[in-house]
Amino acid sequence: MKTPDSLIFDMDGTLWDALNTYVNSWNSGLVEENVNRKVSAEEISSMMGLDSQKVLDRILPEYSREDQHRIYKTINQHRAEQVETTGGTLYDGVMEGLSQLSEKYKLFIVSNCPEGMITLFMKWANITEYITDEMAYGINNMPKNHNIKYLIDKYQLQNPVYIGDTEGDRVESELAGIPFVYFSFGFGEVESYDLKFDDFNSFTEYFLNLP
Repeated sequence: MKTPDSLIFDMDGTLWDALNTYVNSWNSGLVEENVNRKVSAEEISSMMGLDSQKVLDRILPEYSREDQHRIYKTINQHRAEQVETTGGTLYDGVMEGLSQLSEKYKLFIVSNCPEGMITLFMKWANITEYITDEMAYGINNMPKNHNIKYLIDKYQLQNPVYIGDTEGDRVESELAGIPFVYFSFGFGEVESYDLKFDDFNSFTEYFLNLP
């Protein structure tokens, strides 16, 4: 792997854990939409990293796409409110690490989340100043590999890497043609990767010490 010039992060399971907030927003949104359905933490955890349409097809298969999207809009309104007020758990070392890494690398976030969610997360975590740009699935309904390549082209990145926690992240990195760094403390299990880290501090130390 060549020495990178930029680091592109996944969000959920990579920078923070907001599982309980997501579960609560799903359930409060479903109640508002009069949907006789309740999701569990285990269920949402198993779908972390999937784009919204795949999630909707699993949770609400009996609904039309139009109804799915109406319900999801309500859920996301609840999610935005709860992310702003409740937030989640930022992994140890993330704020300090991003501050240090931003002095050496361009930093980005690419996630399969709704539009605006990355911005809310960055504001809640107080890391906005360290992130050059972000791209969410909800902006264009395109997969991560497309959005990774969009940022590569926009900023003329030479040797970016993608950092995530699921097999889906690995696949999207491969499709984008860039190395994949696996965080084992997230939501998924990945067998193949270019680098693996068990905590954010060791990741930060490694990339700060690259020549």
